[in-house]
Amino acid sequence: MMVKKKAKLIFKHNSFEILEEGDHVLCAISGKEIKLKDLNYWNVDLQEAYFSPKEVKERVKNLKR
Repeated sequence: MMVKKKAKLIFKHNSFEILEEGDHVLCAISGKEIKLKDLNYWNVDLQEAYFSPKEVKERVKNLKR
């Protein structure tokens, strides 16, 4: 069994670079664990990961305030 470990990433425009090995990152909005294999949403400028389009929408809404 693999021990759960949070990865440290650098988010790029169409990919991400793994700085520290791990199996997941945390959503910047919800705090939910996102397995690296399921990671599809992130913000390059803010260097944040998001669980789903719902959290992306929430972040964008908050930035416009």
